[in-house]
Amino acid sequence: MTRRAEASPRVGFVSLGCPKALVDSERILTQLRAEGYGIAPKYEDADLVVVNTCGFIDAAVEESLAAIGEALSENGKVIVTGCLGAKDGGAFVKAAHPKVLAVTGPHAASEVMLAVHEQLPKPHDPFIDLVPAQGVKLTPKHYAYLKISEGCNHRCTFCVIPSLRGDLDSRPLSEVMNEAENLLKAGVKELLIVSQDTSAYGVDVKYRTGFWRGRPLKTRMIELVHALSELGSEHEAWVRLHYVYPYPHVDEVIPLMTSNGDAFGVLPYLDVPFQHASPRILKLMKRPAAPEKVLDRIVAWRSIRPDLTIRSTFIVGFPGETEAEFEELLAFIAEAQLDRVGCFAYSPVNGAAANALPDHVPEAVKEERRARFMAAQAKVSAARLRAKVGKTMTVLVDRSEGKFAIGRSASDAPEIDGLVRIAAGSDLAVGSFVCVDITGASEHDLRAKRTSTRPRQTAPSAV
Repeated sequence: MTRRAEASPRVGFVSLGCPKALVDSERILTQLRAEGYGIAPKYEDADLVVVNTCGFIDAAVEESLAAIGEALSENGKVIVTGCLGAKDGGAFVKAAHPKVLAVTGPHAASEVMLAVHEQLPKPHDPFIDLVPAQGVKLTPKHYAYLKISEGCNHRCTFCVIPSLRGDLDSRPLSEVMNEAENLLKAGVKELLIVSQDTSAYGVDVKYRTGFWRGRPLKTRMIELVHALSELGSEHEAWVRLHYVYPYPHVDEVIPLMTSNGDAFGVLPYLDVPFQHASPRILKLMKRPAAPEKVLDRIVAWRSIRPDLTIRSTFIVGFPGETEAEFEELLAFIAEAQLDRVGCFAYSPVNGAAANALPDHVPEAVKEERRARFMAAQAKVSAARLRAKVGKTMTVLVDRSEGKFAIGRSASDAPEIDGLVRIAAGSDLAVGSFVCVDITGASEHDLRAKRTSTRPRQTAPSAV
């Protein structure tokens, strides 16, 4: 068996971009493993390399092209997939790196496998072609991203995602729920729900009825959250919602969330991409929702779930943005009191409609506004975190650092939010839930010590 396994062709993999691209990478890796290919961690051990690219902004394009170049230099046999591969039908990548073996766009596992088969044939061997039910994951064992749909129906002027990934394409509800259940059975303790527009789940299929566990369920966000809440409670796991647009029906989701994140199920956490607060700039961006309605909705959400964490991202320096409109944005974040916020200086994306808008903001002004925005938000974040000092909360342990355990609360998504640093926690198991007393706070992170209290294991009822 060892000799046979060593003889199996080995594929190296480089995965760039957002969590949605990460899910695409996981699916390709799962298929590779299912067909008996080995996965090589180093260029020199691989028979060929797959590079999953990002092409959203110029910096991502440069990073992707550099990664392709490195793979070609170190290995020589490279297949390119992902968003950058969709640019000009693959011609953009081919022009920069003519030696690549094949180029595909995003969400193209079958096309990637065809290219692998052509370059690296591998007969099926039932003795070694084994893959776990949850597939191959690139995340730590205790959390995983679950993509519920592909593409987007919006036509935001700063974005080229629809041209790269197409219109909204919702996965069947039964398929989503079966994958979620397999992940949780495999020991995943946090499911991170991702898509380009989670709130629009099922719109493209007119909310058609699917089936899970023998009962009918509409392919719609509210029914999906009900079902995920049920699963999270059963398996003592968290479920976190990302990329949620503030449509009216999101109001129905808030009561289904757990309180303080102490219970298992859907966390009191929403990742909502607001992008700006000036009505004129939002109109130029072709973004849904008016800022005054957004503020009303935030107030309503927090009246139902006072512990709700809201994270968002914003763009400053959008073409035509005046100083007065930037001040509107600063006033918005002061009033909205968002918990977690990211900010980008506007960057032109090849093919985006916003490139044709007049009055582009100078680079120095964009960076100055970004710095002012983050300084203003840092004060909001610090104040909201200070309010948690003295409270007890449940934390999911991610790793150890010396004598400390590093974990995340219900308010903290991996990679993008803050951390909880637990004193004398080096013996805590990665992937375990622990109750802690919050002893201190900074602008982004919390300090804590262990308490003897155990997390509650109930959640709002799911139907």
